[in-house]
Amino acid sequence: MSLVPDFLLRLLIWLLLAPLLPGIINRVKSWVAGRRGPPVLQLYYDLARLWRKGVVLSTAVSPGHVAGPAVAWVAVMMAALLLPLGPGGGAWSFRGDALLFAYLLALARFCTAGAALETGSAFEGMGAAREVSYAVLAEAAIITALLTFGVQTGSVSLATMLAPAAGPGAALLGAGLFAVLLAENCRVPFDDPNTHLELTMIHEVMVLDHSGPPLAVILHGAALKLMLFAVLLVEAVLPLGQWPPLVAGGVLTVSVLAVAVGVGLVESLLARLAFRRVPLFLTTAFLLCLFALLVAWKGVAA
Repeated sequence: MSLVPDFLLRLLIWLLLAPLLPGIINRVKSWVAGRRGPPVLQLYYDLARLWRKGVVLSTAVSPGHVAGPAVAWVAVMMAALLLPLGPGGGAWSFRGDALLFAYLLALARFCTAGAALETGSAFEGMGAAREVSYAVLAEAAIITALLTFGVQTGSVSLATMLAPAAGPGAALLGAGLFAVLLAENCRVPFDDPNTHLELTMIHEVMVLDHSGPPLAVILHGAALKLMLFAVLLVEAVLPLGQWPPLVAGGVLTVSVLAVAVGVGLVESLLARLAFRRVPLFLTTAFLLCLFALLVAWKGVAA
């Protein structure tokens, strides 16, 4: 497949499939609770509705309030396109793209928090402060996971780092990245995406003043980020790069859906943590990734 059609195909996969995961999570939660719940495609309907609505802006905001979600969405999309989808590699790959991957995720967080602070709202400022506080430990776990891949393969390219068979620390790395997935996507037990209590919200309070297309961009970006971490988790544990393309694609699809089901079960069976316990949980995730790094380092040294 030539470069341009391959790039467009990967772009469409991320654009069209990402909103499906939140629908699956909500469906699992509804099934566990014994109720009908929203349809799996509900987010698609919400995005289409928001794109047709107008934008309501506070008189206190600058153009950065609208530009922030747009830049954050582009950053998450670029990070997603760097991730390999099985043995075919990413949409583009180069030496050191793992470093760019981490920086793009940080840029997306910075733009989202900056857009929230633009409103001058005390509630949104509180949510932004919580977001960046928890990010200190979550980003440390992500960087440690990337270091683990780098030690195992001797490379800083994601296509090479995620291609080999899972090492002996795969279980530790998988557990740590799953906890990071829950934290980075503001899921239970770190946050409750369905809450409407300002004093307990983290991510949701940061987008209270967004409406119309900017809110649609934020919701789609959140779905993209969820799918990104699900793909990263699956490729960190399974050696997809060593399997035939069709087999790897099928296993990746089923595994990502299984991760979404797992998130739904976690949200159904666990309660939200108290704020003072969130850093402890994130520290545990970091330590799991750190132990996986030590196992990889000892394996290479041996």
